Amino acid sequence: MNSYTDTIARRYDGLSSQDCCLSCGGALSFAKVGKGDTAIDLGCGKGRDVIRMALLAGDKGYAYGVDISEGMMAEARKQAGVLGVENIAFVKSPLENIKIDHGSADVIISNCTINHSLDQAAVWREIARLLKTGGHFVVSDIYAVEKVPEQFRNNPEMVAECWAGALTREEYLNNISNAGLSDVEIMEESRSYEKGKVKVASFTVKGYKR
Repeated sequence: MNSYTDTIARRYDGLSSQDCCLSCGGALSFAKVGKGDTAIDLGCGKGRDVIRMALLAGDKGYAYGVDISEGMMAEARKQAGVLGVENIAFVKSPLENIKIDHGSADVIISNCTINHSLDQAAVWREIARLLKTGGHFVVSDIYAVEKVPEQFRNNPEMVAECWAGALTREEYLNNISNAGLSDVEIMEESRSYEKGKVKVASFTVKGYKR
C-alpha cells in the first residue's frame, strides 16, 4: 500500500475495536444472493454483511470480504468463527486491484467505501471484471453536489472521513457506464446535506454485467 491507503487503513484499524457503525446505506437489502452464489463485499469492515451473504449462499456458495484494514478483517474473521461460517474468506486488497479471480462473482455489494479511492474509475472496472455475465452489483455511497476542491481531495485524513473523496453524481454514474455495466437503477437517494467542508448526498445504485 502507499501512504494514502496507509492513512485510510490506520483510521479504520483504530475504529475496529469500537462499537460504532461505519457504513452508509444498506446495499445488501437491494441485492439478491441465492443458494450457490459467489458474493463479494467491497470494504467489508467488521464483516456483518459478508457473513450474511455467506449464510444466504449456503454450503455450495461462497462469500469474500475485501478490505485494507487488517484490524477490521481480524474482527470479521473472529465473528465468522464464532458463528461457524466456513464458506467465507477475507482478502486484504486495495479496491483498484482486487486479488480475486476474473468472473468470480454473482453479486457484489459495497457500503460507503468507493468514495475513499483516488481512482474510482479503476474500482468500477474491477467490479466489472469480477462479475460474471448476468451478475449484479448494489453500491451505497456518497456523491458531491459540487466538485470537491483539490486541497480537500488530496488530503487522506479528510478522504478517510467519508466526504473529501466524493465525486459529483454525473462523474460517479459515468464511471459505472464507462466500466461497461448497464441497466443502472437508483434504488434510493437522499437529500443533500453538509459533511466536512462540502455538501453531499447518499444514494444506492444497482446494475448488471450483460
